[in-house]
Amino acid sequence: MKNKNLIIVIISLIFSIISGIITHDILIGSMLLFTSLICAYFASVGKKITYIASFINCLLMGYVAFKNNLYGIFIFYTFIFSLLQLKGFISWKENEDEDNNVKAREFTLKNGIIITLSCVIGSFLLGYILTLIPGQKLAYMDATSNCINLCGVILGILRFKEAWWVWLFNNVIDLSIWIIMVINHGSNSIMMLLSSLAYLIINIYGIIKWNKLVKKEK
Repeated sequence: MKNKNLIIVIISLIFSIISGIITHDILIGSMLLFTSLICAYFASVGKKITYIASFINCLLMGYVAFKNNLYGIFIFYTFIFSLLQLKGFISWKENEDEDNNVKAREFTLKNGIIITLSCVIGSFLLGYILTLIPGQKLAYMDATSNCINLCGVILGILRFKEAWWVWLFNNVIDLSIWIIMVINHGSNSIMMLLSSLAYLIINIYGIIKWNKLVKKEK
């Protein structure tokens, strides 16, 4: 497993550097894509190191969002998601099995209804607030992405397998946002789009892997 993880890290690094060279975004873009790939991969296999990579990734995401006038994403990633990564690292460290894999959980229909209503209500409220900020772009898409992502992050910290379904849904919204930004020639938007595409693939893998982790716990 250690060899496999090392190979994934090396491949991700090479791919990120090559993508950065092709898109002329070698510094921020390459770092953003690399941390996106490895934090998503290590989360999918239940390794707490994901939160270290994710902390760096959140700060980079916040920086790029600010440059693209996506202030909701900037605020959430810089001041909320980054701090939640520290909580996630501690939580997963305290709930590991003998192989240093996190102990996965699953929730009930009641949990699902609460999460869905929270995302819908939160998205509309935050979207309205963002429309009041001068220069804000894609306010309601920005808000929906952040609310759903926040739910996913919290579920991930609590080790619920359903976090991957939440992230998958959010990933579709993120892809839409960054496709629009690429069309409008947004700053660092190509690398953000590549990161979203990578997340889509790893999200699907994460769903499969965490279903296996839950069955193992049972």
